[in-house]
Amino acid sequence: MKECIMLAAGLSQRMGTWKMLLPWGTGTVLDSALGGALSFCDRVILVTGHRADELHQRYRQHPQIALCFNASYRAGMFSSVQRGVTALCSEEPFFIVPGDMPAVDPNIYAALWRPNAIRCQRPVCDSGKGHPVLLPPALAPTILAAPPESNLRQLMLHHGCQDVQVTSKSIHWDLDTPEQYQQLRGLLS
Repeated sequence: MKECIMLAAGLSQRMGTWKMLLPWGTGTVLDSALGGALSFCDRVILVTGHRADELHQRYRQHPQIALCFNASYRAGMFSSVQRGVTALCSEEPFFIVPGDMPAVDPNIYAALWRPNAIRCQRPVCDSGKGHPVLLPPALAPTILAAPPESNLRQLMLHHGCQDVQVTSKSIHWDLDTPEQYQQLRGLLS
């Protein structure tokens, strides 16, 4: 089973407003990010925190979305990664992607997929690394055992990474500020 942990628990402080349900195309930022992941993955584990009730209400009936509440979301993104890992169902590699990346080219998931991956797979375009990333199942216990102040990037580097060259700059397009949101909407319209 191809699974993706999507992180949607944060406060969106740099955006100034909650970004997950900002308008995007015919839906929202998060709708688009989920659609991209589900175009390749069998299941998305949606990690919620801030305003979790709204997301649980919105996606509770979706058969391919497993809702996973992170009570410690204020502790930072790594706490959401850890919470998502606890909800994995399979012993296969799994993706991690932030929920504020509505324009990721769905083909990126296929380009990264290695069913027998023993190293982390990360996309690279124009010499820059991005998301989503594919992690081997052997990394899951390390993530769960790591202290809360840990950093996923450091754990990935310690485990070993393989860069996968892709042609889509969408691996860099996350929405942290109002300027990034407006710029990306203008670029894609």
